[in-house]
Amino acid sequence: MADNKNVTFDGIMRDLRAGKYAPVYYLMGEEPYYIDKLTDFITENALKPEDKDFNLTVMYGSDVTGSQVADAARRYPMMAERQVVVVKEVQNLKNTDHIAAYLAKPAQTTVLVMCHKNGTIDRRKKLASMVEKHGVLFESKKLKDRDLPSFIEKYLRERGVGIDHKSQQIIADSIGSDLSRLTGELDKLQLGLSADNRQVTPETVEKQIGVSKDFNSFELRDAIVNRNVFKANQIINYFDSNPKAGSIYSFLPMIFNYFQNLMVAYYCPQKDRPESLAQWLELRSPWAAKDYMTGMRNFSATKVMQIIYMIREIDAKSKGVGNPNTPPGELMKELLFFILH
Repeated sequence: MADNKNVTFDGIMRDLRAGKYAPVYYLMGEEPYYIDKLTDFITENALKPEDKDFNLTVMYGSDVTGSQVADAARRYPMMAERQVVVVKEVQNLKNTDHIAAYLAKPAQTTVLVMCHKNGTIDRRKKLASMVEKHGVLFESKKLKDRDLPSFIEKYLRERGVGIDHKSQQIIADSIGSDLSRLTGELDKLQLGLSADNRQVTPETVEKQIGVSKDFNSFELRDAIVNRNVFKANQIINYFDSNPKAGSIYSFLPMIFNYFQNLMVAYYCPQKDRPESLAQWLELRSPWAAKDYMTGMRNFSATKVMQIIYMIREIDAKSKGVGNPNTPPGELMKELLFFILH
């Protein structure tokens, strides 16, 4: 069985593509994307199409008991190599001790898949320990914002599509960490590419997703990092006139994360070396460290601390705390003025 202390989505998929199916999978966590991908792969590939009618069983935790799940798992497949039993919303299931008892000696002709979205199992429960012993216990975690560009690059690369760093960041900042929505937009991007040019550029992003290549969160951050007052104000005014293009609620976290990391960068022992700084900040590549090296040249540590405090204050105001009527656009301009002056 898999080493459940180091279970990854890619590792599970490698085994599944090689035809190695565990007797049980418990898929849990805050990111439904990976749970759905693994469940879909198993249901589509563990059985031949002609075997699915009699050997694929889908249950819901609120409709069945643990005893019923265990009984279904013990059944023999009908004229097939194996059967697949999927239990969705397993967190609503009662009497899971019956399933734990089944897992003491699971049927080798059954693949039991239990899906637990938006939460995790109590690892002290017997069911968790039995899954770890005989199968795969996988936690699907939300991707951090800093990991989204590399996810985008990998997703497209696996489909024969290239993408530059700027386009990765524009998409990540504009779409966010909802991986189902993100991959949907990436699929849409691919459809707009010609057969002889499989490269995503900012122009492609603007055309297919509708994010301006000149007025977006990536360009705003770049203007702030380089203290380009004219360009930053151009972008802020664009957003103020086009609310659908972006709002303070989406940009505040991005700006806060940058200056929070910039504060940490000052403590790097070798902050003049991109490789050392990238490792210190846990960035995906030395290329990503250049903005922080520029930031340290353009902002003093004291100014960065003041900016972080100001961002927190603007965030509170944007949520109505101590702010009876200042619109979001004006708050954005107030913050930008403070950062750049």
